[in-house]
Amino acid sequence: MRPLSAAELLCAWEDGLSRGPVDRALVLLAAASPEAAPDSLAALPIGERDSRLLALRAWIFGATLASRATCPECGEQVEFSFDAASRFAPWRNEPPQTEIGISFAGYDLCLRPPNSIDMAALSLDSDAEARRSHLFARSLVSASKNGDPVGADRLPPEVVAAAAEALAKADPLADMRVDLGCPTCEYRWQAPFDIVPFFWSEIEAWACRILREVHVLARAYGWSERDILELSPARRQAYIELAGS
Repeated sequence: MRPLSAAELLCAWEDGLSRGPVDRALVLLAAASPEAAPDSLAALPIGERDSRLLALRAWIFGATLASRATCPECGEQVEFSFDAASRFAPWRNEPPQTEIGISFAGYDLCLRPPNSIDMAALSLDSDAEARRSHLFARSLVSASKNGDPVGADRLPPEVVAAAAEALAKADPLADMRVDLGCPTCEYRWQAPFDIVPFFWSEIEAWACRILREVHVLARAYGWSERDILELSPARRQAYIELAGS
């Protein structure tokens, strides 16, 4: 995986315009990982996928992420920021864990962490509990008791809970959370953080800005889009100021 140039990022943004969040994540990873087969990226555990997106975001926009959340107690908007490298483990050149075996209450299970293919298969019309059940069923490779196969819908709740805990430990970045405190009511909670929509909203804002810069410089100097995108941000800004003087 490598950083993206301005031209590559703009192409990835254009490619993802008509796609959903799962496909947008894969578009970005594919652009930054030309050596990887698309199927292998789609099969990455969600936490591994998102840790790579965090690394890519740090290369493009910096490691500090700033966002806001709503206090669940009083409704106050709470601004927060964190460093991706210190808060979440950055992507490493290590193979992700693909299968987990657990034995609990007489049941033997083999599981794999959910991936982008599983997320894309979820119905947006179903409720959260139905989506969790569907995702667990897809993550269950096999289950048995005393050597007899058992379906996901026949597993006791305590076994399902133990399996979910094992999956969470195997792929901890699949559920990113930030510890927050409300300055108004002093309530403390863990807010979920999803890198995919956050990163994409930043890319959209950047794309709108860079297209305006291309428009201004192309009209002022007659340069091609490729020539303008190859300029450093500092030089583009300097030329824009000169064009307006």
